[in-house]
Amino acid sequence: MCGIAGELRFDGGVPDLDVLGRMNERQRRRGPDNGGVLAQGSQGWAHRRLKIMDLSESAQQPMVDPLLGLGVVFNGAIYNHPELRRQLEKLGYRFFSHGDTEVLLKAYHAWGPDFVQRLNGMFAFAIWERDSGRVLLGRDRLGIKPLYYADLPGGLRFASSLPALLAAGGIDTSIDPAALNLYLSFHAVVPAPYTLLAGVRKLAPGTLMQIEPNGERTERSFWTLDFTRDAADEARSFEEWTELLLDALRASVKRRLVADVPVGALLSGGVDSSLIVGLMAEAGVRELRTYNVGFEDVGGEKGNEFEYADIVAREFDTVHERIFVPESELLTRLPEAVEAMSEPMVSHDCIGFYLLSEAVSRHSKVVQSGQGADEVFGGYHWYPKLDGSRDPVGDYLAAFRDRDFEEYGRVVSPERLGIDCSRALVAANFNAPGADDPVDKALRLDTTVMLVDDPVKRVDNMTMAFGLEARVPFLDHELVELAARIPARHKLAHGGKGVLKEAARKVIPSAVIDRPKGYFPVPALKYLRGPVLERVRDALSSRAARERGLFRQDYVDMLLDAPAAHITPLRGSKLWQLGLLEWWLQTHVS
Repeated sequence: MCGIAGELRFDGGVPDLDVLGRMNERQRRRGPDNGGVLAQGSQGWAHRRLKIMDLSESAQQPMVDPLLGLGVVFNGAIYNHPELRRQLEKLGYRFFSHGDTEVLLKAYHAWGPDFVQRLNGMFAFAIWERDSGRVLLGRDRLGIKPLYYADLPGGLRFASSLPALLAAGGIDTSIDPAALNLYLSFHAVVPAPYTLLAGVRKLAPGTLMQIEPNGERTERSFWTLDFTRDAADEARSFEEWTELLLDALRASVKRRLVADVPVGALLSGGVDSSLIVGLMAEAGVRELRTYNVGFEDVGGEKGNEFEYADIVAREFDTVHERIFVPESELLTRLPEAVEAMSEPMVSHDCIGFYLLSEAVSRHSKVVQSGQGADEVFGGYHWYPKLDGSRDPVGDYLAAFRDRDFEEYGRVVSPERLGIDCSRALVAANFNAPGADDPVDKALRLDTTVMLVDDPVKRVDNMTMAFGLEARVPFLDHELVELAARIPARHKLAHGGKGVLKEAARKVIPSAVIDRPKGYFPVPALKYLRGPVLERVRDALSSRAARERGLFRQDYVDMLLDAPAAHITPLRGSKLWQLGLLEWWLQTHVS
């Protein structure tokens, strides 16, 4: 896990080494173990390294293979790199390192851009050809690793984080109107290619961008998630699907044990993380380190699931650590979490995940984490509402969208209104081929779009702030493809995630499965009160906010007058959405 950056010149100029250095320094926390910068002709590359695979200096980046005339900067982990290495050795390739980075170079040389089809892992990379000057950017199928880019006069820059591009300078930081509509509609989700800044874009998941020396570029998708099923899939019993799923989960968890350092696990106490821990123990991991974070009980709401995490830790004899965070610490450390965000993220989990990552990083450099199970296996409350729906787009928006377009018109200044991008996004996705059932349409959208730019991005940003690599077994693309073949009725069974829960019964204690799902909001963020409310008030009433002019003052005043009265359908604070955006902009932009 690392941070990558680069500058490509198309006008005969040379890359600015100071710019490359600034971008690299801005990403130091992503890769605290080492760093490097390389410039060749019209191209420059930068890398920050977190040593996980091949701890030697042979795997240092930027990596160049002079015999093949190729170079690479890479962020991520390729779990099947040992198998690919053996295939390449049979083709005559010889290796000078033992990790996954060099495998990318040889695989590209052997199989061309389609080599990505052979990769199992999470990745964002730039590969360059010395002789042709051609560059290939790529991002993994489910967008687990980020890749941002910005056009500049006569060139292009890219990086693993948006703030790294801002550190380079020369970015158009005006607000993109489509992105603003999406942000305020889908609780801060801004899907690729958009970011909130008009001058920054991000490569879509499962996409390759080929860039010619003159700046011409082409993009193509190398993966889509298909929910079509054959007759055998439809006829297969719930029990058969359970066995197939459990086998696929075992394979996914085992793949993510590939590392030259110990691999731990984040253990929330819920079904998903508990199942991962059970499968890691089943795979033979000894002295498995597990971590659980909890908060104060507030207003009768329980603030932790320590008791359930303890059950799992005892069952599998893990080296378990409880991390208790008082609300006062959550709030005083909140500015650090905002600073760690590549893009504004309103989830209450951000600050908890930030502090959890800090504690975990003292003992572990790699952990497996349970994100993605709800989206892949149907764990959210809106999926049953879509079962048999005659208006899937409308029903999805009613359950999921924070505000409709009429209300949106009361939020933003008139010149920023634009069109209803949120409805258009859902309609385009739902109408695309490959998913006919309304539930499948929602699962596909949530897995390939909403998941990418909410929990997945949150995990990457908060863990990498402490040089911690998080691996997500539920987002193994082979597992996700298998899940797409499972009929929706099996996922909706038993109150949601039915087939996954049944698979879990074969591995973990039932006490962890047969209980209400837990979620621990930070009250000061859910209802906006105390110092956080004052911070939001200051941000929205500041000179910078007035000059930016994003929001109508009467709407802001209405929210400030009664923050707890304006909650989204998914129980988020409408005021926090506005305040966090302005806070993030003042932290990173101006």
